[in-house]
Amino acid sequence: MDSSTRGPAGHDAEDIASAKERGWSDLAPIDDAYQAGEITATEWHAAVLDVIEPAYLNGDNPRAQSGHSGDDTRWREARSLIVDLLPSPGGTFLDIGCANGHLMESLTEWAVEVGITIEPYGVEISAALADLARTRCPQWAGRIWTANAMGWKPPHRFDAVRTGLDYVPADLRGAYVAHLLDQVVAPGGRLIIGVYNEERDRSTTADLLRSCGYTPAGTTARDHRHPKIQYKGLWVANAE
Repeated sequence: MDSSTRGPAGHDAEDIASAKERGWSDLAPIDDAYQAGEITATEWHAAVLDVIEPAYLNGDNPRAQSGHSGDDTRWREARSLIVDLLPSPGGTFLDIGCANGHLMESLTEWAVEVGITIEPYGVEISAALADLARTRCPQWAGRIWTANAMGWKPPHRFDAVRTGLDYVPADLRGAYVAHLLDQVVAPGGRLIIGVYNEERDRSTTADLLRSCGYTPAGTTARDHRHPKIQYKGLWVANAE
């Protein structure tokens, strides 16, 4: 542990890191190895999958199989703000990293409550999780693909695409956004980033996008259980 995480301030930093990203301590060494040039991007994805896949598959409820540790109320608190970022009156929606398909289900229901109708699709890098999603959501089985979204070209493009920037190594995030806008998001559509947990007084994710040449067209935020953190999301317009 380096000096930035020692002492009272260090404990606070660890507490915030844990609140921002569940399992951060398991994933940090993978990022460190990549940044040191010890593993390639392909190996980074494989190593992250080795951590995430068993944790999700061992979950005993749909939320845990989507990487969330709370109950239904907390699941909604943490994820339903994506509805704020959807186009109205709706359209096709792709969930990148769809896991077991639970967010596809939930978001479809939450959107209807505010008069938005989406047609959900999913892509998942884990074959086992994609299979689980197809089993759980047989009505959408033909809409769920197994692929690494970083280089994936779908059979058609989507009105709204949701992803996380942490789905790729840090130095590839600009290229990842460019690929999604060029190949996955429909012209005039929205690339949704979120939900991510971030300090309430910072705009790290939005600033990163701006540094890559992308200006967020809309943002949303909601209080987190940790007083220094907020659930956040944003979207970027595909002007193509």
